[in-house]
Amino acid sequence: MNLSRRSLLVYGLLLAAWAVTLAWQVVEHLRVRKSARAALIVRAKDISNTVGLVLRSQRRFGGIISKDRLESALDALVRQGDVISIALLNTAGDVVASAGAPVDLEPQDLVRSEVHWARHSVTLANLVDLGTNVTQDLGGPNPTIVLPRREGFGPGDTNRPPPAPPGPPPDPTLTADSNDRARFSPPDGRPGPRGPRDGRPPFGRPFWMTEAEYKAVIEKQGVHSFVIVLSMQTVRAVANQDFWLRSLIGALGALAVGGLAVAWRNVTKSSDLQIRLIRASELNLRLKEMNLAAAGLAHETRNPLNIIRGLAQMISKRPDVPAELQTKSRDIIDETDRVTAQLNEFINYSRPREVRRSTLALSPLVSEVVRALSADLEEKTIRLQPTDVALTIEADEQMLRQALFNLLLNAVQAVDPGGEIQIVAEKHDAGHAFLEVRDNGPGVPPDRRTEIFKPYVTSTAKGTGLGLAVVQQIVLAHSWEVECLPNEPRGARFRISHLRLVS
Repeated sequence: MNLSRRSLLVYGLLLAAWAVTLAWQVVEHLRVRKSARAALIVRAKDISNTVGLVLRSQRRFGGIISKDRLESALDALVRQGDVISIALLNTAGDVVASAGAPVDLEPQDLVRSEVHWARHSVTLANLVDLGTNVTQDLGGPNPTIVLPRREGFGPGDTNRPPPAPPGPPPDPTLTADSNDRARFSPPDGRPGPRGPRDGRPPFGRPFWMTEAEYKAVIEKQGVHSFVIVLSMQTVRAVANQDFWLRSLIGALGALAVGGLAVAWRNVTKSSDLQIRLIRASELNLRLKEMNLAAAGLAHETRNPLNIIRGLAQMISKRPDVPAELQTKSRDIIDETDRVTAQLNEFINYSRPREVRRSTLALSPLVSEVVRALSADLEEKTIRLQPTDVALTIEADEQMLRQALFNLLLNAVQAVDPGGEIQIVAEKHDAGHAFLEVRDNGPGVPPDRRTEIFKPYVTSTAKGTGLGLAVVQQIVLAHSWEVECLPNEPRGARFRISHLRLVS
């Protein structure tokens, strides 16, 4: 199909608009996914703040936290549903305390401040570097130490060292910080279990540990970093919902673009059809003018032919005319009759068909047409068998008589002498009937059953080729149908169908 430049431009603009809409939806979907992931990071920070509160509430002497109590609190966070696992790591990246599923990352990945995205989960390492308030509880001069119950310093620990003797009363000359340090420091000079009360973590090295023991415990059980693994279920749910929404918008955009393309195609086709109709109307008007001119010419030609025929007939009847001249005069009469018949058919074919419908009975009309052809029937000794045609229809009487006359004349010319013709009229349904003219002539080949209704197409030597064309004109003017069918075992059937019955 050839497309005009305007149509190509319109289709290109529609396709570009759909592509822009699709790209916009992709960008928006990526933005929604990014926002969902950012919301998950914010959720992780909130959980880390909660862990910070747990650490501050659980810290005891020397920054020591009971592992059982800490993991119990972490388990409560894991049971919320979106947290898969939580882990506290030492400086080597080993897990000191954890809750939930094991963290599936290498130690070198856990000690770095990174966000590790997986298909079903996200792992956030070192949240202390992400702006949470766990920083003051992890690391620093007073690190947090997580010990099992039996190694800790609690009320039920049998290995608890004896309490230190009370120190001297505070010196009024010391500052507040000095008084605090003096009040909470043992007499041997080692740092005590509490520090100054200024809002910072007040713990230092426990008095029952040596410096070497304290450093060893810090390396093994000291909390250095924090890892949390969250489920991606909420992010995937938001992303999937947004994806289907964007897909629906893209599909609706495609449908809209397709509809506009079809509408434009229909508009262009309608425009082309309108142009063709205008041209066809102009051509039809010109043909009508030519048809009227040709009909007038045929009518004017028929009058001189009648004069020629009359003169030739007078010459042929004079007794003093030689026999050869009489023979030639009769030839002139025959040729004049033939040309006159063709002119009459042409004038009849070119006449406009204006249907004047009326109610008429088929039986009297068939009888009149048969009487008009009685001489031709007797000349070829043709047997005509009209069946019961006691039907009343709605039609133009003159046109229907002309159509039936042409069909019977065509049958008379087709059959051999002594042949047979039938006229059949029957009901097709409650409101319609059909009329058939059957003969036992040679019939019509299947490839010519449509062409014989065209002008100047005939299979007989005496035919003008306009009789069946006139029949088709009359049938189309009445909104009927005419067709040529085989008549078994021999011959042809011409059927006019969709005749409207009148009750």
